[in-house]
Amino acid sequence: MKFTTALLLASGLGLAAVQAATIDDHVFAAHKAAGLDYPGTFARVCIQPPNSGDALASARRTAGAAAAPQPPRPTPARDAWYAEPGHPFDNLYWLGSKVHNSWALKTSAGIVIIDTLYNYASETEIVGGMKKLGLNPADINYVIVTHGHGDHDEGARLLQDKFGAHVVMGTADWDAIAKAGNMPGGVPKRDIAVSADQKLTVGDTTISIITTPGHTPGTLSMIFPVKDHGKTITVAYNGGTAFNFPRTPANFDIYIASQKKFAAAAKAAGAVALISNHTEFDGAFYKARIARAAGDTSPFVVGSDTVQRYFTVTSECAEAAKMRLKGS
Repeated sequence: MKFTTALLLASGLGLAAVQAATIDDHVFAAHKAAGLDYPGTFARVCIQPPNSGDALASARRTAGAAAAPQPPRPTPARDAWYAEPGHPFDNLYWLGSKVHNSWALKTSAGIVIIDTLYNYASETEIVGGMKKLGLNPADINYVIVTHGHGDHDEGARLLQDKFGAHVVMGTADWDAIAKAGNMPGGVPKRDIAVSADQKLTVGDTTISIITTPGHTPGTLSMIFPVKDHGKTITVAYNGGTAFNFPRTPANFDIYIASQKKFAAAAKAAGAVALISNHTEFDGAFYKARIARAAGDTSPFVVGSDTVQRYFTVTSECAEAAKMRLKGS
């Protein structure tokens, strides 16, 4: 038996040639890939609640679903969510809360805001945070919403109305929020709808917008350059990670394909930093506010291999979740 196994391994076939991967195989692969870099991601997508456990997160807006009245959401106490802003790169600023991320990307032709938090936090964290960091909110010219969930899109109407910003969102998620018909902060006026990969150039900065359906049908991810003490590095921004979508094998296949697609794009672009819209996935609440001495590398710069491991975690956990559905 040992001799046969050795021959298989030597030939590059491995045990997978004679035995299909199990749920545990996928979970173990995800755990290994997570290491000490992505424990929150692993915990969220591999150690999951039952399918009904995240119904509240996904019921608000699902493309194609009928709109349903939403019960009023209480505003949490300020000390439960408020966080001071951070400046982790020369031209990329963190404007998030203790749980959710929002970012300001400064270009030679204005500022791009990426994700806009819940309505109750957007004025304080985004507008107030920019002022604290010496940025002028009137310079906002684009807002990119990675997906149509309240923790990322409810501040969009504020920035659209107050500063005349163009709002960019996936076509399917524009449709979904229109069907929902109401949201705290107001539904933003439909503006730039993205249904295929495209580039957005703002002054000296080009953002590659990549469609990654799965988390929602219209989820968008991005690749863009930032400066780290004058050195240009490439960031991969994963637009949707958790499995708060209707859990069917087909939906997991869509999610897995998108994660692999974005991983390939990040690799081709040489991305060495991974950020997202939830601090549990990228540690932004801590990393973004670490004071850097001159010459210190941003804590978000982890190297291309570590960026790729993020997508191994998400893909392998999704494979495991799909197998659970099938009772494998």
